[in-house]
Amino acid sequence: MRADPVEYRLISPGNLQAVLSLLAGEPARWLPIAGGTDVMVLYSAGKLPNRNLINIWNIPELRQIEVFADRIRIGAACTYTALRAHEIVSREFPLLATAASWTGGIANQNRGTLGGNIANASPAADSLPALLVYDADLTLISVRGERRLPYRHFHSGYKQTALAADELIRDISLPRRFAGYFSHARKVGARNAQAISKVCLAALGQIANGTIRDVRLALGSVAPVPLRLNETEHALAGKKIEPSLLETARKIVPREIRPIDDIRSTARYRAVVAGNLVAEFLEKLAASGIGA
Repeated sequence: MRADPVEYRLISPGNLQAVLSLLAGEPARWLPIAGGTDVMVLYSAGKLPNRNLINIWNIPELRQIEVFADRIRIGAACTYTALRAHEIVSREFPLLATAASWTGGIANQNRGTLGGNIANASPAADSLPALLVYDADLTLISVRGERRLPYRHFHSGYKQTALAADELIRDISLPRRFAGYFSHARKVGARNAQAISKVCLAALGQIANGTIRDVRLALGSVAPVPLRLNETEHALAGKKIEPSLLETARKIVPREIRPIDDIRSTARYRAVVAGNLVAEFLEKLAASGIGA
């Protein structure tokens, strides 16, 4: 069944306080919508349960990218196109810029927003592993005030988040301390463009004399939530990169993830690929010499 537009209501307050007031008055009734790339898929299929939508696309505070000495702050309604075009994002946070280039086609990148990707909470979202390895923080706002939440604590289960019904994601903050890291991003999908990931990896690392000084690994599409590989990172830290360590990584990674069989892939395939992607990253890290 396709949706009937007469059953839906869209309002556009045009300012942040008016949006927050609506959410506070009837928090279960209103659905904020920015780019709408995820919402319109559900709407077109007749599966969008919310009948009352609030446009937040035209709110200036949510569209800015601000640069500070110690961090960069990205408004939740910033598009993937804006992320790709921003000099600091491209230079200091290449994993995020790369993930933005993977997200749909040009039209989707022009409309899709980083905050929407976070709030939609798909474990297959390409940008979310990058936020995990960059230690992102979220600013959540409501009429009650604002609170900062480390992004790693945002997802509580499949499509479940720490966002209260009366809250919006205002911005995403990334610390500017990863310039000395080797970065590596890989997406495995049915094709190179406009494909939902079977597995995607965001990874950062430093080495000294062939030994891993620091390593940061996150995967998408392998668990109910975007996943930071804490156990694998612990097992790799301080170790020399050699063939035996690559095999260790291939064994540990599948134990840490929870892939499923679905229309795109199988759990077994995802487990093998995830281990291989981490091993590939380690080989490239060793060859880079970054941090030595």
